[in-house]
Amino acid sequence: MTIAPDNARQGASHRYRAMRDFVQSADDTLPGKFEITQEGIVHDMMSPVGPHELTTVHLRRRLEKVMPEEIVAHTGEPDVEDESQGLMRRPDMMVITMEDMDVPGSFDPRTLIAAIEVVSRSNPDNDWVTKMRDYPLMGIPVYAVFDPRTGTGAVLTDIHPTPDGPRYATRKDFVYGEDVTIADWTIATDGLPLYE
Repeated sequence: MTIAPDNARQGASHRYRAMRDFVQSADDTLPGKFEITQEGIVHDMMSPVGPHELTTVHLRRRLEKVMPEEIVAHTGEPDVEDESQGLMRRPDMMVITMEDMDVPGSFDPRTLIAAIEVVSRSNPDNDWVTKMRDYPLMGIPVYAVFDPRTGTGAVLTDIHPTPDGPRYATRKDFVYGEDVTIADWTIATDGLPLYE
């Protein structure tokens, strides 16, 4: 559900700050997850289901086995925020150095090595459409999407300018069972759960 003006960036920073203040006050009192997109505030009221959470656990463990110790596959808070773009997102997983995590408040999206999303059964367009648009705007160099609905996914890289703003130039699709490379690390995708 989107609640806010159609174009949250129009009218500049004070609208974004008002939305951000609302999200911060509601985060502890209302169920679900809040994010700020170009369309406004997105409230995902659905709790992630078992296959979503299990996919996240598998991916985190597999990545952390092959990454250097100082880099983690972090799940949870805080958000990543780019106030200049009027965007605040919370990826399912963020590949980031421990040093870059040691900051007050939200993470700077330009410090992320990669953002990883497990597609929600209830709102797949959030992962396949709006995050695919927002993450290059925020400067996140690698975006990996895993879709338990279909057993497929994609890794997007190589941000380049377009008339509609920065977009990923390279997309490598995969099916579960193939190895997939996220930034500098290759992991297996076999055995990842699917939605029933």
